[in-house]
Amino acid sequence: MTTTLTPAEPIPAEAPHTTGFADRVRRYGRSLDPVGLAVALLFFCWSLTPSLLPRVWYLQGVATGISIATGYGIGALAAWLVRKCGISPRYSERTKRIGRWILLGFAAVLVPTFAILGAQSQQVVRGLVGVEEEHEANYLLVLLISLGIAALLLWIARASRSATNRMAAIGRRYVPAPVARVASLVVVITLGLMIVNGIVYQGLIGLANRSAAASDHGTADNVIRPEMPERSGSPASAEPWESLGREGRTFVAGGPSADQITAATGRPALTPIRVYVGRESAESISDAADQVVAELVRTGAFDRAVLAVATGTGRGWVNASVAGALEYTANGDSAIASMQYSFLPSALSFIADRESPKEAGRALFEAVYAEWETRPAESRPRLLVFGESLGSFGGQSAFAGAQDMLARTDGALWVGTPNFSPQWSGITQGRDPGSPERLPVIDDGANVRFASAAQDLELDGQWGTPRIVYWQHASDPITWWSFDLLLNRPDWLREPLGPDVDPDMRWIPFVTFWQVTMDMVFSADVPDGHGHTFQADAADIWAAILQPEGWTAADTEQVRAALAG
Repeated sequence: MTTTLTPAEPIPAEAPHTTGFADRVRRYGRSLDPVGLAVALLFFCWSLTPSLLPRVWYLQGVATGISIATGYGIGALAAWLVRKCGISPRYSERTKRIGRWILLGFAAVLVPTFAILGAQSQQVVRGLVGVEEEHEANYLLVLLISLGIAALLLWIARASRSATNRMAAIGRRYVPAPVARVASLVVVITLGLMIVNGIVYQGLIGLANRSAAASDHGTADNVIRPEMPERSGSPASAEPWESLGREGRTFVAGGPSADQITAATGRPALTPIRVYVGRESAESISDAADQVVAELVRTGAFDRAVLAVATGTGRGWVNASVAGALEYTANGDSAIASMQYSFLPSALSFIADRESPKEAGRALFEAVYAEWETRPAESRPRLLVFGESLGSFGGQSAFAGAQDMLARTDGALWVGTPNFSPQWSGITQGRDPGSPERLPVIDDGANVRFASAAQDLELDGQWGTPRIVYWQHASDPITWWSFDLLLNRPDWLREPLGPDVDPDMRWIPFVTFWQVTMDMVFSADVPDGHGHTFQADAADIWAAILQPEGWTAADTEQVRAALAG
């Protein structure tokens, strides 16, 4: 029997293994900690709850993305600590798969549900502050932005951990493992801080400062150099018009004339004095303050009935409504002194430079006060101080507290004071028992009173003189933002909320901090009486502080109408 041998069929070569995008996503998903994902889902839901002001959809996406990353980090850290304690249950692949499907099911229900609820709550907040409603469909984009932000933050965290582990592996060759781990962690954190501070932070701030300095040479529309000698920058002034900066030129060119004041109040009026020194005019802040005093002397400001020291915001902005209301209430027999101490807008000064406002506030008041004290007591003008936002923070830095203000001024108006102002914090913390943090009562309102609206100044107790008013809104994130929001519930969220704050707002660790942080971005882009916008009630408040002889509620209404016009 013959057997025929046939050549064996060649075995086909194994195809090279390829990994598709779906496989990579699946593998990446399995690398994520399930506890971290569960907490991240919880933080996603929390991030869509209401806060102080309505947020545009892209800012909501940023706040939600940071909240997701924070929740994942907290959950993953908790799971790691549990494992380090020796608790490490081993689940079968089937159990793990069931767990993943359950988590996915919760996400499939909770994500769209809270996206809809979040959009609806934003419409409620918009109604409370009088802002036009936004199309709810925009909120669908929140999920995409938030996932992108969260993924980026997670990638940065994992890259940092990988770098730490690699450095520790190298270090273990020379030192004990615990020492290597600690040293590598310190190195990575230090490098990260150097990159953020030296490259990102300082680079961006430097660029912003140069850009702001360049734009400071421009002049706002319809702003014309004043001819009247009572104004800095006029032909009679020692301060060149070009040196005043954009906000300084706007300030000295604005304000009511004597005729306008008379038309509103029916009383004879003077031309109000406004003096100002720009950032480029002096070598230092103290020199600028001295130049302001020289302008006050030149204009005869110390012979007026009222002299006000106004600390501006970052690049020298002074609230036109607050300044104008003072001038109307004083029948133009007034002088307002201010100066520029920075090129940075208020928002960047808020982050990058909190020393300049304090230095400027102290230098300006002390220089004016020193000259004011040389005048005979019977002929001195009433000395007032005011400022808004960073200007309020800087202006208050001239005083040790309320008693110092009362001793050295004849009245003060502090508007939208930031939470980090020591004087504001000290006064607020010392409020009478039972009074809320958003509208504290101080010594039964004897001298210091807080108001969100003009009617809040009306308390049962007698109001003596001098009078200090803190004007702030319950919905203003500038006043309520603080790092304490990360881990501590503030009193203003324990107590009944203000009338323009959604009653469903609650304090949530980490989440509320980022919500209020995002609220600050457009805090001044809401109608008057809400957020960080302060206008019409300035007339009522100055009338209450100055108590002009023969002044009536009708006079106040006329001033309000004139300012609105």
